[in-house]
Amino acid sequence: MNIQAILFDLDGTLADTALDLGGALNALLRAKGLPEKPLADIRPYASHGSSALVQFGAGISPEHPDFAQWRQDYLAQYDLCFDRDTVLFDGVNTLIGELAARGIQWGIITNKPATFTDRLVPKLNFVVPPAVVVSGDTCDEAKPSVKPMLYACEHIGVQPENCVYVGDAERDMLAGRNAGMKTVLAEWGYIAHTDDTDKWAWDFSMQQPLDILHLLTHNDERQYHD
Repeated sequence: MNIQAILFDLDGTLADTALDLGGALNALLRAKGLPEKPLADIRPYASHGSSALVQFGAGISPEHPDFAQWRQDYLAQYDLCFDRDTVLFDGVNTLIGELAARGIQWGIITNKPATFTDRLVPKLNFVVPPAVVVSGDTCDEAKPSVKPMLYACEHIGVQPENCVYVGDAERDMLAGRNAGMKTVLAEWGYIAHTDDTDKWAWDFSMQQPLDILHLLTHNDERQYHD
C-alpha cells in the first residue's frame, strides 16, 4: 500500500467520549425521574449517536411520539458537558506525531454534528492538527455513505486507494471499504460483546492505536481479513 493519509472516526476511535455522552444521558434520566444507566452498559452505544443513546436510555424507538423531544433534550444536556471528561485514547498523540514525521496526513470523519465537533476537536490537544474534519452534517449524507469519505479525500488531495480509515463501528468499515480505502477496526473502541465483527468489512484489526504503525512498515498478512 502507498499510504498517504490515515483518516479516523472520532468517538471510540480517537477520543474516549463515553463519560460525557453517558453523563448527559444519566443527567436526562435523572431529570425525568428515571433510574440511571451504568457507564459500562452505555459504552457500546457511545459510537452510534444520540438516537441510539436515547433508545437505550428511554427504551423507546424513533417511531415513539416522544422520541424527537427526548433526543432534543439529550442534545441539550450533552451541550452542557461535551468536553468535560473526554480525553484521547492512550497512544493517539504518539501515533499522530509519527504520522506527521513520515509526511502522512491525518484527519477525522465522524457522524458527530459539527456543533459539537467544531468545539471539541480544538480542545483535544492533538499534537498536530487534523488536515480535515468532516462532521456528520458536513455532507448531505453521513456514514455509512461514501460521501464524507470522498469529501475528505478531495479536501486533502489524496485518492481513496491511498487512504486508510480507522473506526470502531460497522458503518465505518462499510464507508471506508465502499469508498475504496483500506479499513482498520479499532478494537479498543465501543464494540459490544454482541457485535459479530468478523462479518464487518475490515482489512486489518488493531488492539491499540500504535499498532497502526505496523501498516507503515509492512503489510502484516497475519492480520489481513479477506
